[in-house]
Amino acid sequence: MNWIPLQDMATLPHIQNSSFEKPQLIFKHSTRCSISSTVKNRLDRVNTNEIIDCYFLDLLAHRDISNSIAENYQVHHESPQILLIKNGNCIFEESQMAIQWEDIEEQVL
Repeated sequence: MNWIPLQDMATLPHIQNSSFEKPQLIFKHSTRCSISSTVKNRLDRVNTNEIIDCYFLDLLAHRDISNSIAENYQVHHESPQILLIKNGNCIFEESQMAIQWEDIEEQVL
């Protein structure tokens, strides 16, 4: 997976706008959580073939961005968590060990 660091609140409108052109994935990761590390390792092995932009959010460093995402897309905060944004809406979200690329891919294609 080709991660784009999500480190600035100003990136959120860009993700929203870009979601009308192609799906945007946000992965909320806790660097202190072994489950989060396991999920990230699984996702790291995926080749997305440029069909989706994949953003990586370090929750410990950027909790404010995580809170804004939860509010904007009306999802309950989890860690780890993925959100798939398409046409301005969160069309899929999953957390913990339930995060599987195959489930994300179904929503993208």
